[in-house]
Amino acid sequence: MSANYFRALQGVGIPKEVVGVGGCRKFSAGGGKARKGSKGGGAGDAPKESMLSKEVKSTTVVGATILKSGTDPKLLPDAEYPDWLSYLLDKRPALSELRRKDIEILPCEGLKRFVKLDNRARIKENNSITAKN
Repeated sequence: MSANYFRALQGVGIPKEVVGVGGCRKFSAGGGKARKGSKGGGAGDAPKESMLSKEVKSTTVVGATILKSGTDPKLLPDAEYPDWLSYLLDKRPALSELRRKDIEILPCEGLKRFVKLDNRARIKENNSITAKN
């Protein structure tokens, strides 16, 4: 019976290693010595401390360099950055919030954002309808 089962699975394209010889399961011994770099439990599972000191972390932007030979840029005082940079962190209203507000009293920027987001939502809806048909 197991030989027929094995031949049937071989015809489907499942390799011998997955099925095992004769259809029996194979397990590792587990009692052997762990290889270097293996994913076993042990002393290597403890959380590793950061190699960077707190002083370096607070004065540089770690990981921001894009060049192999480059160094991480230093943090500057807030006064040395351009004014427009702080506006990137400002939250802009979502489409649902803009729909709740009266369109007549929205500022120009709010109206532009409403039109852009509304068009995007209509395009996505039309695409989903045409994809189903």
